[in-house]
Amino acid sequence: MANIKPLGQRVLVKRIEADAISAGGIVLPDSAKEKPQEAEVLSLGTGGKDDKGNAIEFTVKVGDKVLISKYGGTEVKVDGQEVLILNEADILGIVG
Repeated sequence: MANIKPLGQRVLVKRIEADAISAGGIVLPDSAKEKPQEAEVLSLGTGGKDDKGNAIEFTVKVGDKVLISKYGGTEVKVDGQEVLILNEADILGIVG
């Protein structure tokens, strides 16, 4: 994957695809699947500063599995893969 370095308090993530089979054993077509809310952190931005000039540290780190909002962030296609750039504030939690 090409090097993408998010700026500021942004995070680059890749959605973790949900199973294509429902709990009842029915195969779901792509059009029936919901956007997965679980993602893996690929890269962190350059960071930010608070109103006093102190550096704001990221809560997440590269490799973390996180929960994101369904329709937050900006989707970008890089080397044929869909990734998402979003503000760290749009991350709902860390999984696991």
